[in-house]
Amino acid sequence: MNENKINKSFLLASFPADEGETISLIDASESNKNIIIPENLPVLPVRNTVLFPGVVIPVTVGREKSIKLVKKANKGDKTIGVITQMMPATEDATSSNIYQIGTLARILKLLVLPDGNTTVIIQGISRFEVKSYTQTEPYITAQIGVLKENFPTKLNKENKMLFESIRENARKILKLNPEIPRDAHYALDNIEGNDFLINFLASNVNVEVGEKQKLLEINDGVERAHLLLEFLLKDIQLLELKREIQSKAHTDIDQQQRDYFLRQQMKVLQDELGNESSEKQIDELRTRSKSKKWDENVAKIFNKELDKAQRMNNMSPEFPIAMNYLEYLLDLPWNEYTKDNFDLKRAKKILDSEHSGLEKVKERILEYLAVLKLKNDMKAPILCLYGPPGVGKTSLGRSIAKAINRKYVRMSLGGLHDEAEIRGHRKTYIGSMPGKIVQHLKKAQSSNPVFVLDEIDKIGNDFRGDPSSALLEVLDPEQNIEFLDNYIDINFDLSKVMFVATANSLDTIQPALRDRMEIIDLSGYTVEEKVDIAKKHLVPKQKKENGLLEKDFVLPEKSIQKLIEAYTRESGVRQLERQIGKVCRKIAKAKATEEAFPKNITTDDVVKMMGMEIFDNDSYQGNELAGIVTGLAWTQVGGEILMIETSLSRGKGKLTISGQLGDVMKESAMAALSYLKANAEDLNIDYRVFDHYDLHIHVPAGAVPKDGPSAGITMLTSLASAFTQRKVKAKTAMTGEITLRGKVLPVGGLKEKILAAKRAGIQDIIMCYKNRKDIEEVNQEYVKGLTFHYVSQAEEVLEIALLKEKIAKPIQFIIPEEKKTEV
Repeated sequence: MNENKINKSFLLASFPADEGETISLIDASESNKNIIIPENLPVLPVRNTVLFPGVVIPVTVGREKSIKLVKKANKGDKTIGVITQMMPATEDATSSNIYQIGTLARILKLLVLPDGNTTVIIQGISRFEVKSYTQTEPYITAQIGVLKENFPTKLNKENKMLFESIRENARKILKLNPEIPRDAHYALDNIEGNDFLINFLASNVNVEVGEKQKLLEINDGVERAHLLLEFLLKDIQLLELKREIQSKAHTDIDQQQRDYFLRQQMKVLQDELGNESSEKQIDELRTRSKSKKWDENVAKIFNKELDKAQRMNNMSPEFPIAMNYLEYLLDLPWNEYTKDNFDLKRAKKILDSEHSGLEKVKERILEYLAVLKLKNDMKAPILCLYGPPGVGKTSLGRSIAKAINRKYVRMSLGGLHDEAEIRGHRKTYIGSMPGKIVQHLKKAQSSNPVFVLDEIDKIGNDFRGDPSSALLEVLDPEQNIEFLDNYIDINFDLSKVMFVATANSLDTIQPALRDRMEIIDLSGYTVEEKVDIAKKHLVPKQKKENGLLEKDFVLPEKSIQKLIEAYTRESGVRQLERQIGKVCRKIAKAKATEEAFPKNITTDDVVKMMGMEIFDNDSYQGNELAGIVTGLAWTQVGGEILMIETSLSRGKGKLTISGQLGDVMKESAMAALSYLKANAEDLNIDYRVFDHYDLHIHVPAGAVPKDGPSAGITMLTSLASAFTQRKVKAKTAMTGEITLRGKVLPVGGLKEKILAAKRAGIQDIIMCYKNRKDIEEVNQEYVKGLTFHYVSQAEEVLEIALLKEKIAKPIQFIIPEEKKTEV
């Protein structure tokens, strides 16, 4: 084995080995002489270290077997084998869990410390390989074979640069690591032999024990040097990275100290100027948070964000964003509810006093209150008031809130196209804010207000977003208990909010959204209801807005009805309010100019003030002509009577339908004609007349589009009257769909149709027996003086509607005789 040439006889060095291990370097040239290797070499298993030839290390011995081994060896030839244990955690080392290559060592000194531990200082001599183990008790012994070191005696240029590079990198490590004592520099400078240099650095390089064992097992010295250089370079990279991180941290600490000093100065200046410091703001927020009723999770998030804001520089652009977020959290009504008033009689009185009609909506609100009174805890209903403009859908929401003693908020959805208006923006964006839902809850300062979503059918839907899809979560009772606004980023309970949506059309509402709402149809006000609304609300309101006193004039019911029928055409009362306002302005002008004006406004006075009548009121036209029958129609502005006219002329059986009728209405006419042809014999109609007379069905007001199946029985009666020339029963109207088999089917809009019939002077109304339930829902005051005939078959209709008497000048049907052909 090559000797280690060291100028100094004894050096102490400390390299970054395992847990501050101290290595003594001794000139091994004297120790290597006269070594006698025992036939059964005692083997000392060691943990977390690898002994290399020429290197001296201390080993603390704790296991009983190991203590016996070193004591006996120290008394004898002091020669032992040192092998690293594969698994350090294993207490009992056996031949199966130690490596096969180790280092022959000599015991230099045995120390028994005051605490009872035994430390042995050993020096590596040469590498060996275990051939076989001879015993395991009382300690392990083995037969070995010494492995020779294979370092080149003469170095070529490449090898010379290799060893020089290893020495330079070792010096670099000593400079980068301040924990290594300066004695290590002397030790490194005084090592001349390349073999000892490699073993010395390999023993102390900062790598895992397994990697060191790999170095020990490499026979070729140059190959071992290459691997060692790789480990040294990795260690240098780690040390440089560590130094860089420490340098940055030091710079940051200096900057933080500087910032702290400046902030303290600013705090003093702010106190002198009387400005509120950020610390005071944060303390106020913390104090306010103690009175909030939020749950533990919200409190945890708030305190976390508050602590984060406290650590921020108040001049940072993020500081006001954080403060705005915290203030918004505090302003929200977490678990704050208004107490509902469960007095159902009071609620009904309020609803009736502020809105005439709308019985279904009022009934639903009272049902909700009743259940809430009994159960005291239920999810609020999500109602959708559907109907034409001006019927009081929006104002009804305010009345509901007043009736049940809740806060009222309204959100207009018309033209909304950005879903962030519902869910809010992420608070990381500049200028971000919560969605309208959360904003209105903050405004209401209650978690259970009446929340009106106005014009829900007019939500936009384009490339910028789909707010109606965002509303699915808001209006779903199973989901809105954990509504998540993007800005707040905490679940908020909307289950106690009573949502009332309004819509003019259901066609434009997304089906999934429509399914989440309870649709209540507001079909519009009758004339009688409009008169009542005008008397109770519109006239007093317009008097006040136009500076008039209650005693200045009286507007009787007949005059109001004149305004409704002659100057408005609507389902609601907006146009009526404008016309009443016009009357009030005329009187206000007369009063201001001290001119005479009527105290009791008659219908003639209405015409003088308003000018010529805009609309004509349809009236019954008599039964003097055959083929003219009164039908009933529903429009968006209420019910109307509809005249069906049929005329016959000689021809070839051509059918003409006019009056701008839709496809459904045309099909009803054809179905009625087909039924009449099929049952002509029962009505004493000559079947040949259908082929020799042209038929023309007309529905007046040709500029107005008309459609629907409800004129079926009316058309049948008109056709039957024309072909039989029999009179139709006086002051009789009808509505109902007809089938080819003569079945009469139910139709809708009965309330409006009946009231239109009453206004026109109709006394008898024919309809399907299945519509009886609709009549029972109408206020009996409105149907007084009307007689209803419920039918199921077309022949019943004709029996009631057609008189036996013919008209004054009936048509004399001329049918050419058929030519007979003799065979």
